[in-house]
Amino acid sequence: MGYLSDEALQNLKKYAYKGVDKSILSKWIMNAFWSWFVTLWPLSVAPNTITLSGLCIVILNFITLLYYDPSYVTEKGGAHVPQWIYFTWGIGLFLYQSFDAVDGKQARRTGMAGPLGEMFDHGCDALNTTLEAIIAAQALNLGQSWWTLASQVAALGNFYITTWEEYHTGFLFLGVCSGPVEGILMLVVVYLITGIYGPSFWDTGILDFLHLSNISLIANTIPNIGLNVAFMVFGAFVLAFNIIASYSNVRTAMRKSGKSTTKPLLLLLPFLFSAGMQIAWLAHPKNNYTADAAASTRFTILSSSLFVPFLCAWGLQFAHQVGRMILAHLTKGSFPLWDWLWVMSVVGAIDANLPRILGKPPIIQSTPHSTAVFVYATLIFSFVAYARFCTLVINDITNFMGIACFTVRKKDKEGRWRSVLEETPEAVEGRKER
Repeated sequence: MGYLSDEALQNLKKYAYKGVDKSILSKWIMNAFWSWFVTLWPLSVAPNTITLSGLCIVILNFITLLYYDPSYVTEKGGAHVPQWIYFTWGIGLFLYQSFDAVDGKQARRTGMAGPLGEMFDHGCDALNTTLEAIIAAQALNLGQSWWTLASQVAALGNFYITTWEEYHTGFLFLGVCSGPVEGILMLVVVYLITGIYGPSFWDTGILDFLHLSNISLIANTIPNIGLNVAFMVFGAFVLAFNIIASYSNVRTAMRKSGKSTTKPLLLLLPFLFSAGMQIAWLAHPKNNYTADAAASTRFTILSSSLFVPFLCAWGLQFAHQVGRMILAHLTKGSFPLWDWLWVMSVVGAIDANLPRILGKPPIIQSTPHSTAVFVYATLIFSFVAYARFCTLVINDITNFMGIACFTVRKKDKEGRWRSVLEETPEAVEGRKER
């Protein structure tokens, strides 16, 4: 039995991509590069293969992070990541952006454009958002801190807002400062600077960096926060701007269709709930209920090597959540308010906070070891569930639409898979010239 209903599959035929890109960088610089870059790809390479290849590069970057800093303590905690690694992170992220930007162009070149491409693209972007939040926080020397969590909340929140906006307007809006363009390029610059000066550079006070700390009026008015914290504050302002811009677009669309302009705001609650749940779990009181009380009082998920698996589990749950949102947009379905993948995190948050709620020790996470088992179980559960979701949805769409996912093939009238290379616009044009 498939994942999508017959009605949902039929609605896929009504799909038409609609996008608005107001990015100045895209218009004047990046589009020219991407238009050239796509010509380097053979027509035999499927668009989704390009997208997946870009994600694999980011995963490779993430693996190097785990190799050199497995506990995620960063340079200030004693980890030593060779500075050339940061250059590879910058190059890898730039390649991801380039691959992600040309997959749509490749789809049009090969005649493979369709709803599966948007679904697959958004899925890879959702996973990349979490991975880059973790990698960037390491490069910024934040590591095991609430600032790293704030970075992930902001990154995922920005992605959720964009998806929520597309669901209500039918358009994918990219503003003058969007995550896929300016956001990624800013992180590339961060990696390059870290590669030159090292992660500790970002601990420099912003007033010291600007040579303003000796001016008493400024020093007494503006806190001399680190450059890394200043970067987080800047990200918060960008998120606030994008929320306002997105709601303005949704409000306009709702007015044109004669619908409520306030009801869509309620559909922001699922993200607020999921984020609040993760924060509550991470903010659990220190465990005082093990035999080794001295060791246990120092233990929290945030201050341990479990922090990265925790963030990855949340990232997978988020990818599942926004994947269902995109699917609802493509199939004209109802907006998903609840995601069953949250069950493990709800249990984890409640159990870890039993000392606050009932004044009793956690039942499941009573020791650092049992906490580790539960966090990794949540990670595995989230991975398997999301992989199952992707597999079922891809199979349903490819079989119904007759467009392959990772090869340039379509079903013919008899239902057999055949290569469509000879029918691509470029191939047809070539035959006309001959």
